[in-house]
Amino acid sequence: MINRILIRIRVIQIVYAWYQNRDKDLRQVERELLLGLQKSYDLYYYLLKLMIEITDLHEKRVNSNLNKFLPTSEDLNPKMHIVNNQFIEQLRGNRMFINYITERPMSWESNFNFVKGILDNILESDIYKEYAQIEKPTYKDDKEFWRKVFRSFIHRNETLDDILEDESIFWNDDIEIVQSFVLKTIKQFTKSEGEDQPLLPMFNDEEDREYATKLLRETLVNGKDYREQITKNADNWDFERIAFMDVVIMQVAMAELYEFSTIPIKVTLNEYIDLAKAYSTPKSSTFINGVLDAIVKDLKKSDTIFKD
Repeated sequence: MINRILIRIRVIQIVYAWYQNRDKDLRQVERELLLGLQKSYDLYYYLLKLMIEITDLHEKRVNSNLNKFLPTSEDLNPKMHIVNNQFIEQLRGNRMFINYITERPMSWESNFNFVKGILDNILESDIYKEYAQIEKPTYKDDKEFWRKVFRSFIHRNETLDDILEDESIFWNDDIEIVQSFVLKTIKQFTKSEGEDQPLLPMFNDEEDREYATKLLRETLVNGKDYREQITKNADNWDFERIAFMDVVIMQVAMAELYEFSTIPIKVTLNEYIDLAKAYSTPKSSTFINGVLDAIVKDLKKSDTIFKD
């Protein structure tokens, strides 16, 4: 689940912090990198748990209405579609989900008002009204209901973004990417898998974990050499005048160019230029593109790198 976009973002953040505060050793910053990536994975489970929390709150309301002193006909004959949703029941009993939540407990209790607001919005929506009209929802109906709910009320929800940023400093840049993985997970669920339905792993394979630690290590160990090359190819710019974040982004990009022969040059350049658009100045992407392109030409001319 932790893809290379998230890894690059986290490495850039840690390298930036490293140069602000150098009282840490390399092993310590590697641990910080893996901690940050673990927190990104926590967010994945936290958002899965949100759907269960919404379901549980709805069930409490239904039971409360049944026990009113003077219940209405609607109170006595509630729609049980959300309570009995087969997708949520499968998620609730999922082995990977239970094990992870047990090892790393997390709760929405402090954000009860947000959960309540989401439930209110769901119950007032056309998505719910259409779902409630289905006499006997199938597993596919139940799963599609939650896919629509997540996309409409949770994905890119600004209030949720604010809550998550307050919950963890590691989640600021992860939210939208991780939400897309939750939608992917909903889509991948199948009834036949039952409690053994695979959830997304933290890393797709060991190679991605190694990519993360090696990218960070090589960026810092070879930082002086990389910065000299940046200065040489910066079109007479005084190094001190280059935006600090631009230098960090180019330094990490150079580590990837040098150390990962299987990643095409074009992929590396495009990825870091996109990160410059998101994390540096308005003109940074053009500047970084020019410098990195010049560096690549030098490296190819000197037969230092051989990939395309």
